[in-house]
Amino acid sequence: MALTLPEILENFELLEGWEERYRYLVDLGKRLAPMAPEDKTDATKVDGCMSQVWLVGRPEHDAAGHLVLTLTADSDAIIVRGLIAVLMAIYDHKTPSEILTTDIGSLFDDLGFGQHITMNRRNGFYAMVQRIRREAAALAPGPAA
Repeated sequence: MALTLPEILENFELLEGWEERYRYLVDLGKRLAPMAPEDKTDATKVDGCMSQVWLVGRPEHDAAGHLVLTLTADSDAIIVRGLIAVLMAIYDHKTPSEILTTDIGSLFDDLGFGQHITMNRRNGFYAMVQRIRREAAALAPGPAA
């Protein structure tokens, strides 16, 4: 079962130093649910990532009938898989409004990624965020006429 964002934040707080946090990210990446091979296409590849990253967002209705975005993603880089697991905890099964109003910059800083993630991984992280936000925006209701 995937961890929630509060659980990930709590676990990060309990770990001493970034060596342990990197190992934790690797572990999160190893636990990421596999992506169906047929979903790994050029159309689902995320531009702006140094490693290969595929991301698929599918609109679904949750138990309460709300439209949510269900995400599936994968990468050929294990640390990036860990970052994907964090993004899944933030965005998976959320409404378009929840996705679009999430302050990802603040969460990025809360996790300490700003100081400890390489510029290339940071760019890839935000490329994934932008892709998720575009898919949510496409599902969000427009302004009332």
